[in-house]
Amino acid sequence: MPALRLPDPLAVFSPSLARRCVRALYRPTPRGGKRRLNGAWILAQREVLRFFRQPSRLLGSLVQPLMLWFFMGSGFADSFISGGSELNYREFFYPGIVLMLLLFAAIFSTITLIEDRSVGFLQGVLVAPVPRLSIALGKLVGGTLIALLQVLVFLWLAPVAGIGLSVEMILVLLALCALIGMGFTGLGFMVAWQLDSVAGYHSVMSVVLIPLWFLSGALFPIEGAAPWLEWVMQCNPVTYALVVLRKAFYLVPAQLIADGAFVHALLITGGWTVLTTAGAAWMVARSRRS
Repeated sequence: MPALRLPDPLAVFSPSLARRCVRALYRPTPRGGKRRLNGAWILAQREVLRFFRQPSRLLGSLVQPLMLWFFMGSGFADSFISGGSELNYREFFYPGIVLMLLLFAAIFSTITLIEDRSVGFLQGVLVAPVPRLSIALGKLVGGTLIALLQVLVFLWLAPVAGIGLSVEMILVLLALCALIGMGFTGLGFMVAWQLDSVAGYHSVMSVVLIPLWFLSGALFPIEGAAPWLEWVMQCNPVTYALVVLRKAFYLVPAQLIADGAFVHALLITGGWTVLTTAGAAWMVARSRRS
């Protein structure tokens, strides 16, 4: 196969990163599963490298949730009651902020799909001799890895919120965050794949993902909401993702397995992730090679 001639705009974001990525996709690789994994891993690595080469994105993705948690936790400290429990608002809000980190990581990692299309990188990947599934998996895995890195940093603040975590609990939390992050990134991918405007993407996400987070129980308990709003929140799949996180912050793995509410929420969250991942893969598969 002749050498690929990449358009100059691929130098955007990094003089060589995009070129190296696409050329790597053109190298001979084993057929079958190994080929799919190779292509997906190359694209996932590019997402992570791009994230670390944009310091403003790295700073903003952590500082904004941190400020929101600190100021809202302090502002509602003496005016919050959670179903008769002794939780203060900062502790109650902490799992919701972790969920927000996963949400923001999904938004910022999938918005790059629109940028990749505008500079020609996506077109180069679409004609590469790799399975289409690799393209979707690479973007989703890359976005999920970025989310996990941010969550890992934020977990250091758990003692400040009054939450004690063992190493075992942290590992379980990271696994659950990977599952939830993949679901968020899959939804963001499906939206970004159909749009060619960054402004349009932000508009859509502001009326899709952000309301899902607001109505998940992250800001206020479901039990205290109006009946109609409580019903809406119970129909929200992100509500169950938050239940999974809240349980994992206080229960060890053996207790989680025996907790019926956790298992129920985990099944719904897993189903949501499977659906969004399959939807992202289907959208890439139905696109034309050009």
